[in-house]
Amino acid sequence: MSNEDITLTAGNAQATVQPGNGGRIGGLKVDGVELLRQGDKFGCFPMVPWCGRTRDGRFLNGAVPHQLPLNSPPHAIHGTARDAAWRIARKSADETVITYDLVDPWPYAGRVTQVVGLTEDSLTLTMSVETYGDSFPAQIGWHPWFNRTLGGGGGEGGEGDEGVRVDFDAEWQEERGDDHLPTGHRTAPLPGPWDDCFGMPGGVDVTLTWPGRLELNVASREQWVVVYDEQEAAVCVEPQTGPPNGLNTLPRLVTPIDPLEAATTWTWRRL
Repeated sequence: MSNEDITLTAGNAQATVQPGNGGRIGGLKVDGVELLRQGDKFGCFPMVPWCGRTRDGRFLNGAVPHQLPLNSPPHAIHGTARDAAWRIARKSADETVITYDLVDPWPYAGRVTQVVGLTEDSLTLTMSVETYGDSFPAQIGWHPWFNRTLGGGGGEGGEGDEGVRVDFDAEWQEERGDDHLPTGHRTAPLPGPWDDCFGMPGGVDVTLTWPGRLELNVASREQWVVVYDEQEAAVCVEPQTGPPNGLNTLPRLVTPIDPLEAATTWTWRRL
């Protein structure tokens, strides 16, 4: 395991990878301006082997029931990898590969690999889950906390610093129940504020605009994205391989010959 932070650099872009803090991206600077909310629980963390909330922390693998710790009672939330130390497999000036072995309380043995690649105008995150034996359901996702304003680099806007605008065109919105989980019904997308899951069959495509400063596009071939903008300091755009509670409602099976893989790319341009 490693507590060493890794700094990637490409042109005027710099990303910090924190293997010892849940394999998260601890920071992303463009022209010296920090785009991600700072703090041990923020940045951008991987959600794996599940995304969002799993109802009552319970899921089935076939007919076999499993109980996960309720770290967001009454549910289990955001997987286990964000609370663990990852290993450094490889690193260079603009790319690093880190790995995490699934252990208890996840009931199946496997490995998660995350590749972080930086260019002058983009950051690409690629993740895979493979099994060491039994097949099991899993999800992959990312949970970035983008600063609402860029003036102070930590969510504190400077004079005249406008807050970020979030634009996307989803085909549907998952109806959210009082327990914050999808009810199974879909609606037309509703105006924010949001803590909601949206469907984009053509792939995730969300644009964040800091007026007069920067435009950043979050893209993925996956068709699910959670948008959370109810916090004053940051907004979250979370591409993932299935909706919240997906271990139960839309499981993606990891098998010895078929790992689960996903990727997201953030591309930016100066305004």
